[in-house]
Amino acid sequence: MKKIINTPNAPAPIGPYNQAVLTGNTLYISGQIPIDPKTNTLVEGDIQKETKQSMENLKAILLEAGMTFEHVVKASIFVKDMHQFAKINEVYGSYFDADTAPARETVEVANLPKFVNVEISMIAVK
Repeated sequence: MKKIINTPNAPAPIGPYNQAVLTGNTLYISGQIPIDPKTNTLVEGDIQKETKQSMENLKAILLEAGMTFEHVVKASIFVKDMHQFAKINEVYGSYFDADTAPARETVEVANLPKFVNVEISMIAVK
């Protein structure tokens, strides 16, 4: 059985998907881009602010499912420009304890939804 997880504290889906799906003890979170859910506008102009908004969106979804970043076992980061990786990594890393950080990959892509610079998805286990 799967349970759909949605919260108004993260951006509403912009297509035929949900913010997250919980099946058993595993939460699959859809990629989050830097949309401020309060204003429904993109956070733009600074990759660190964009990354922070994406991470805050992920945090809201985790909390809705009764989890925290401590439960995250896998993250995927998609970036438009790998030259921004160090700045993205700095913000991303501030949400995790280095000793228990999840597995992760970072991939440079040509474009992302709404032509943002970063998108992050996660898998968490309770």
